[in-house]
Amino acid sequence: MTQPGRARWAPQKKDVLSALSNEILHNYGKGRTIIAIDGVDVAGTSAFADDLAGAMRVAGQTVFRASIQGFHRPRVDRYARGRDSPEGYYRDSYDYLTFRRTLVEPFRMGGSAGFVPAAFDVRRDAKVEPTWLTGPADAVLIVDGVFLNRPELRGLWNYSIWLDVPDALAEERRVDRDRDAPEPRPERNARYTGAHALYVAESQPRTTATAIIDNSDIEHPRRVFADSC
Repeated sequence: MTQPGRARWAPQKKDVLSALSNEILHNYGKGRTIIAIDGVDVAGTSAFADDLAGAMRVAGQTVFRASIQGFHRPRVDRYARGRDSPEGYYRDSYDYLTFRRTLVEPFRMGGSAGFVPAAFDVRRDAKVEPTWLTGPADAVLIVDGVFLNRPELRGLWNYSIWLDVPDALAEERRVDRDRDAPEPRPERNARYTGAHALYVAESQPRTTATAIIDNSDIEHPRRVFADSC
């Protein structure tokens, strides 16, 4: 019997990553390219982005990694609407101005322009000492995180991937994550699910992404196709 959230067809992860890498590099093999790996908070965006970066490096491409998690706003701003507010999580979590100014825009410029892969440490609730990077003319930047296909960001990406996870499975993962947390707070899961609902209603990320990957089985991701893809 097929388990809920599990695909009957389970392709090898390396094959899916290789196919994505080949497609992206075929279309964007020259110049600076920025890829977004989007999904709900438990979709596995960080690990998937790391794996895709690895596949591209095997193909000979220079790849840099960043996460929207490195561009949080200070706690006082993030929790201004309440610690468990879904709207606060969706609208107030990230500093998109700094994200664009210190990472996206200088990366796009190429040449000797330096870019910063992270600007804020959410655990310390403090800015981090910037690490300035430079790269060759042909390079890829892969950014992972939540809410990356919101209207004010979607124009930044050459290619975006939506990691699809059924709502019931996402909730199971959140419960498991909270159970393992040093200070479990089950009520915060409502913050994440509510914010995700706001994001989907406003941005329709599944229809705006370039590619959709069913990541229900993390070891066997599977590309799926919608009418918009």
